[in-house]
Amino acid sequence: MTSANQSRPATDDAGIPAPTHEFSATVGSNGPIVLQDHYLIEQMANFNRERIPERQPHAKGSGAFGRFEVTQDVSRFTKAAVFQPGEVTEGAIRFSTVAGERGSPDTWRDPRGFSLKLYTREGNWDMVGNNTPVFFVRDPMKFQNFIRSQKRLARNGLRDHDMQWDFWTLSPESKHQVTWLMGDRGIPETWRNMNGYSSHTYMWVNAAGEEFWVKYHFITDQGVKCMTQDEADAMCGKDNDYHQRDLYEAIERGDHPSWTLKVQIMPFEDAKTYRFNPFDLTKVWPHSDYPLQEVGKLTLDTNPVDYHTQIEQLAFEPNNQPPGTGLSPDKMLLARGFSYADAHRARLGVNYKQIPVNSPRGTESHPYTVAGAMRTVNAVDPVYAPNSKGAPQTTETVQPPTWYSDGEIQRTAYVKHPEDSDEIQARTMMMEVWNDEERERFIGNVSGHLAGGVGDDVLARAFDYWKSIDQGVGERIEAKVRELTGKVLSQS
Repeated sequence: MTSANQSRPATDDAGIPAPTHEFSATVGSNGPIVLQDHYLIEQMANFNRERIPERQPHAKGSGAFGRFEVTQDVSRFTKAAVFQPGEVTEGAIRFSTVAGERGSPDTWRDPRGFSLKLYTREGNWDMVGNNTPVFFVRDPMKFQNFIRSQKRLARNGLRDHDMQWDFWTLSPESKHQVTWLMGDRGIPETWRNMNGYSSHTYMWVNAAGEEFWVKYHFITDQGVKCMTQDEADAMCGKDNDYHQRDLYEAIERGDHPSWTLKVQIMPFEDAKTYRFNPFDLTKVWPHSDYPLQEVGKLTLDTNPVDYHTQIEQLAFEPNNQPPGTGLSPDKMLLARGFSYADAHRARLGVNYKQIPVNSPRGTESHPYTVAGAMRTVNAVDPVYAPNSKGAPQTTETVQPPTWYSDGEIQRTAYVKHPEDSDEIQARTMMMEVWNDEERERFIGNVSGHLAGGVGDDVLARAFDYWKSIDQGVGERIEAKVRELTGKVLSQS
């Protein structure tokens, strides 16, 4: 029986019927290949160019498509159409690891990316999130070097624990995130069994113009489940693509994963007097101060049909904020508002938003952009603004949310609030949130990682790093590393 695909003739990229997939054109059956075999040249040239550069961080990952449905009324906080009662919006999501390359194992100990694009009727809304509510650094000047410290050594192309701990121990603000990373949630069992967080603080604006600060929490409806280090190591040897395969197969069998979106909302004025900087990416807002409020449900029900076109070229950027949403004074978020879009221009080309998976669907696009590589949308005169030719015009009624700031230009750290420190929230998690079994696994994870080639000078700093959070836990980590390595180091 002939399938529909088999009945359609193969063509070249111009739609002309392809001559054959078996033989090149030659002078005689054994002669040289001829230059005019354009189909062979097209096949070879396309093959040489079919790999685009991988992402710098978050290179390994995959995703799916689905919908977001609002289930609760939060219109008193935001006028954004996507968050209005009963609104249903198509969306795309990509899960990933941070440090690994495209071929790296899914089950390395690493934060997981949780990036979401909703095709709203007011334009695309993007959230670039992780499965942790905090991050390693709070200033974008350190971001590039942080990522390099998690990648590979220049001299031999190998991953290196000494390099990672060298950076972490010289960056005390990383303590909260590294505690998360070395705990149970450092390796989720599947992408379906992990939460997604905006981590950053964003802004909401309601119809009356009132402003609020907001953090997004996508809580998995499948329940949080994690792998132990031994389980993850075993899975690396069985299936490097375990998380990618699990998501794809779950959706294929109709087991559609979902997440409930809940938000923390801080009144605008609270940020001025809160007991620590609410825009510090290394901190969470305690739920006792700002409880979670339900907004809606995200469900994934459709797999990609072309991984390269729909997932590898899927581009997220936190500057995609429709009316009623916006950025905050978070330094890292403001820098990402530039860096993500710029990364896509470098990797995919300046017209990357014309790739269908990145194009708006709920509204029409009328930009004043012209030409550039890979442009597929026709420019229509006039291509300049302002103009008097009836072309699309801007409106003063659509303005991004804002806040007031003043001061001299300077390069300095955040001004610490009296109750603030780099250790306090890491200590709370370690000593108050975790039980004895979770602490024991954490100590084993940290000790095993430190025993994997970290030099004595960095080890000494690493022991102090953990002792500054909790003396007893730090001492247990040091003792375990001594046991694993046989090293005798001077007591800190």
